[in-house]
Amino acid sequence: MTRTPFVLSIALLLIGAMQPALAQQRAEKLTPQQAQARQIELLERKLAAMADLVLRVDALQREVQQLRGEIEVQNHAMDALKKRQRDLYLDVDQRINQLAHGSAPMTGMAAPAPAPALTPPGTEPAIPAATPPVAPGTDGVAGSAPPPAVAEPPPVATADPGEAPAPQPALAAPIDTVAEERDYKAAFSLLMQRRYDEARSAFQAFLTRYGAGSYADNAQYWLAEASYVTRDFDVALEAFQKVVNEYPNSSKVPDAMLKSSFIHYEKQQWSEARDILQRLVTLYPSSTASRLATQRLDRMQAEGH
Repeated sequence: MTRTPFVLSIALLLIGAMQPALAQQRAEKLTPQQAQARQIELLERKLAAMADLVLRVDALQREVQQLRGEIEVQNHAMDALKKRQRDLYLDVDQRINQLAHGSAPMTGMAAPAPAPALTPPGTEPAIPAATPPVAPGTDGVAGSAPPPAVAEPPPVATADPGEAPAPQPALAAPIDTVAEERDYKAAFSLLMQRRYDEARSAFQAFLTRYGAGSYADNAQYWLAEASYVTRDFDVALEAFQKVVNEYPNSSKVPDAMLKSSFIHYEKQQWSEARDILQRLVTLYPSSTASRLATQRLDRMQAEGH
């Protein structure tokens, strides 16, 4: 309902509220001052009731918006579970086919060592041409085959005695994948429990610890989603943009673009919202986010935006 019909309806209600007062004035033969005071009292009661109704409507609208955001979170969780289940099925199917056809060994298993080549009886194994002949007895066994040549390491440049040795770059510690998955699930569980502030802190700590891990793009997306559901649009927009910029190959990029356009739409930034939606449809035409983007573009066109 727009503002003008809403104000008009209030005015009609006030006029209707005045009719009983006028009728009572004629019946009781009140003085004009008494009738006016009674009308003012009645109008104040009606206005108080209407103000209470307006506040309730606003509260209901906020609750509906929050529920919509939570539904979107649930939908994304379902999509992630379906994708994981599909990936697991494909992986198992591939492994079964490899076993059935005796092809390459399964991923993650060490390949068996190749058997040594056998030489015909009475022949000596060929010695590589690059290997210099070794005099009998130099290795302690007369007539034994020489050991394979070992390449010498390149000479190490000696530092000037007056100079301090250059610091060696520190090697990144390997990521504990078990702990990474555990911490990610813990943060996501907080989000599902609507503990949004705690979920934000958990995802931020996760990204600090596992910034190079396999769940980093998902964690960044859900960090943005926690701000989006609570309508902290500026923080959410920046977080969604990080998904697009820092994880361009992630499957979360189309969803992050869609949510960014929704934020611009809520802020009535029609041009920015339309540009992101059109770019999303062009870059990811077969995604679910693209279908939702098309629907939002149609809605904006119908609204004249």
